[in-house]
Amino acid sequence: MADTSWCHHSLYIATVTVMSLHEKLQQLAANNQAIRVGLIGAGKFGSMYLAQLPNTPGVHLVGIADLSPAGAKRNLARVGWKDQQSNATSFDDALKTGRTCISEDWEALVKHPAIDVIVECTGHPIAAVDHCLLAFNYNKHVVNVTVEADAFCGPLLARKAAEAGVVYSLAFGDQPALICDLVDWARTCGFPVVAAGRGHKWLPHFSESTPDTVWGYYGLTPEQARRGGLNPKMFNSFLDGSKPSIECAAVANATGLSVPSNGLLYPPASIEDIPYVTRPVSEGGVLEKKGMVEVISSLEADGRKIPYDIRMGVWVTVEAETEYIKNCFEEYNAHTDPSGRYFTLYKRWHLIGLEVGMSVASVALRKEATGVAHGWNADVVATAKSDLKAGTTLDGEGGYTVWGKLLPANRSVAMGGLPLGLAHDIKVIRPVKQGQSLCWDDVAVDKTTHAYKIRRELESQFL
Repeated sequence: MADTSWCHHSLYIATVTVMSLHEKLQQLAANNQAIRVGLIGAGKFGSMYLAQLPNTPGVHLVGIADLSPAGAKRNLARVGWKDQQSNATSFDDALKTGRTCISEDWEALVKHPAIDVIVECTGHPIAAVDHCLLAFNYNKHVVNVTVEADAFCGPLLARKAAEAGVVYSLAFGDQPALICDLVDWARTCGFPVVAAGRGHKWLPHFSESTPDTVWGYYGLTPEQARRGGLNPKMFNSFLDGSKPSIECAAVANATGLSVPSNGLLYPPASIEDIPYVTRPVSEGGVLEKKGMVEVISSLEADGRKIPYDIRMGVWVTVEAETEYIKNCFEEYNAHTDPSGRYFTLYKRWHLIGLEVGMSVASVALRKEATGVAHGWNADVVATAKSDLKAGTTLDGEGGYTVWGKLLPANRSVAMGGLPLGLAHDIKVIRPVKQGQSLCWDDVAVDKTTHAYKIRRELESQFL
């Protein structure tokens, strides 16, 4: 009897319709269906996502929850929404009319049975934990833009989402998800990842920057900042090293890459030089070992701007493990280090909230995260910007009191390190010297919050 198993296999392949995410969205729209989204927080990042939604088929923003509905309304107008698009009187009315409802009630938005995906976009890590946990309880996928929360408890958030049967994801467009995407590309192609990370405008004294000094260091005028509705505290968290540390922690926990033993090094390099510097020290680079996260500075140590920099981009360095692969690099003019073995692939730009639709479509239609913590390799510890007296109130990332230092998670736990994401509105109870990382014993922390409890649960379960 002839073997016809191949016929069945071929028939199966022929009848499977493989569609891109955009094609899937178009099909939803053609069938009068949509991914129903709830957005919590309509600030700068949220506004960028809002700007793209009118051009995205198959997605209905049912509701926006924001502490300032009037501010959310102004931001909608800023990005081009017409008033009638967001004047639904309730979430139910929004579902009937295809419009959007703006409300202060985030719990009602999360609990609404019609919502498929919650986009957490507040930038407030303690509140973000509450939003994520409630969303899991009500069977909602979560795209978590507030990577500050992911940095101090992401592995446990991911576990709780999986237990609830939903997807928890980092947000595409933000650098951690884009770095994870590059790492996934490398490993799927069979390349060992030597290093991965992002760019940054960095000089060591930036770690002392405050919201009063940020625009001069950042390269914007106060007028430009006001025009864009930019938050000086948030942008200072980028500048002072807190955000790079937070994002590298998220990448390390999602990919299994290691982190430097005493914080990021920020080696200066042009894009051309990344494969030179992102090698182990033993081979002329800066890495302690292969398989690490790092951030490349766009400034030389003396402050000179490096031409063709990676300041706003992401990168991954891979290694040719055989002579044949090394020769392929050479034959196809891939730019490598002098040995010909190390090659860097990069995206020079990221478009932040303009790209979040990739995550929303991926979690809703493919049930795939665009970056999610699988373990706990890295932590970000609050570190004093100046001498802190007892009674000082900490103001979190980007503020006047602390910045975030990236450390291996086991080292952070051994020292009792205070995670940066919890260094909000709590008092110092004993003096802390400038440059010293804070410990739990240095502060009076509110132990009743979900954020504190889930962090302590993370420490007990993962290490």
